[in-house]
Order: sequence, then structure tokens, then C-alpha cells
Amino acid sequence: MSVVLITGASGLVGKALSKLLTASGYSVRKLTTQRSLTEREGFFYWNPSTMELDEKALKGVDYIIHLAGSSIGAGRWTNKRKQEIEESRTGSATLLFNKVKELKIDLKAFISSSATGYYGSSTSETIFDEYSPAGNDFLAKVCVAWEKAADRFQLEGIRTVKLRTGVVLAKGAPALEKMLLPIKLGIGGPLGNGRQYMPWVYLGDLCRMYLRAIEDETMSGAWNAVAPQHITNRQLMKSLALKLHKPFFFPPVPAFILKILLGEMAIIITDGSRVTPRRFNASGFTYEIDTIEDLQL
Repeated sequence: MSVVLITGASGLVGKALSKLLTASGYSVRKLTTQRSLTEREGFFYWNPSTMELDEKALKGVDYIIHLAGSSIGAGRWTNKRKQEIEESRTGSATLLFNKVKELKIDLKAFISSSATGYYGSSTSETIFDEYSPAGNDFLAKVCVAWEKAADRFQLEGIRTVKLRTGVVLAKGAPALEKMLLPIKLGIGGPLGNGRQYMPWVYLGDLCRMYLRAIEDETMSGAWNAVAPQHITNRQLMKSLALKLHKPFFFPPVPAFILKILLGEMAIIITDGSRVTPRRFNASGFTYEIDTIEDLQL
């Protein structure tokens, strides 16, 4: 039985992915920063900020799926917060790399989360695929550093896959619940000018993409983990309102209001790039949900 070690296993994706991997016959181990959880079977302690990691978690591991990273939407982007967002991703990957090398772990693949923010927040009709250049804003620079940290495994001859993920949607998902709140209150409308694109992916499909990254030895490098449907904020919010039989007639929330409320972080709402899953499409990946219209609320 192959052994998979997951970081960030307590998050939305980590929990769903752990269930899928277990059901698919894998032995799943989970790294946690909460010492109390290590009393449970399969949990091991680590603390990237102090470079601590229970080495027993790595013994006999075949694959590592690295999902850990501080939430980009958890607070205003102060300089300290920006540093935390980047270091939570790059520092943790570096810790894993150093331990794998030190312990001479015969790792079959390192699979890292990344984000469509790699391409920058460009509200235009430009379609970005895996071969497009990186953007220049804060999130793009974070993604570049994040992927560079993952690429150290590739340089050591370990197959490395980076899934540039869009907004993860599923019934009960935090991101979706935040979008639904104004609609449920009867004040649905677009955010900003509404023309910005929102790359998204259904949770179940994302988990199967990670499973595919484990099992398909031809996968390496960057893959856009998004649904094939390109949808703007206006189209998305209107579709969600229709699903809930709620009105959608309120004027757009001006971008400057969002910037006052959220600061620089507002860019993740007011701007968005149009991203296509070129490599997944070419590989014949089958989506369970490939349009917002099929998403169950």
C-alpha cells in the first residue's frame, strides 16, 4: 500500500482529499501544527516556523502533497501579513525538502498546491495557460516563490507537480458561502465592475486532479487546476442568484469601496485573470462539474 503524506490536511481540500485517497487504497498521513491532534492515528507534528518535523511521518512515504499555507483572505495585507503568507508556503516546502534529503527518503513524487494568482490579476480577455508568463503583483510573486521552492525536488530528480488552483467551490465551501451571503440577503449584485474573471474548480474535481498527479507518472511541472468554463464575476453572481431564486438587480459594489474595506487585498475580488486548464484538457481529464450551472447549492 502506497503512503501519502499531506500537509494542510485540516483544510477544505485536505479533508476531502484524505477521504478520496483512503477510499482509493492509499495509506494517508497528515502533518499538523496542533500537538493535541498527534494523539490521533495518522497525525504527526510539525512547525515550519521553528523548522520542526516529526521524522516518523516521512519514514516509508511514497508521495507528499503539500497544501499548507496561510490564508490570503484572513486579514489586511500589512507588510508583516505579506511576509507570513509567503513564508508559510516557501518555508514549509523548504523544511520538507531538507528532511527528505537528510533522511534519504525515496520519494516518488512531490505534489504542491499553487494558485492561478501566478498569472497576476489581469482583468482582460487574455487567456492564460500553463505556458504563460508570471504576473507582477504580490500574489504572482508569492506563487513564483512557492513554485520555486517546490522545484527543488525536481532538481533532485523527484517528479514534481504544481497545481495552479482557482477558487475551490462546493456546497458549504467558505468561498462559496461568502459569495452567497449578499444574495441570500436579497442584495445580490456584481463586485467591482463585474467583468473580472474568476477561475474556479469544483472540490471533487480538484481532489481527483491530485489523485491523477499521484498515479499518472507522465504528469510534471505546472498544471492549471481550474474548470474549463470561463466566467466573470457578474455571470457567476447572477447564476448563483438564479439558483437561489433571489433577485439580482443591485448595482455593482464599487471597487474603491472594496479597497477601503479590504485594502490591497481587494484585488482578489476586483480583478481576475482568464485561465484555461490546457494541460488537463489535452490529457482527457473528465470533469464531474464543469459549469457553474451544474454546481449544487
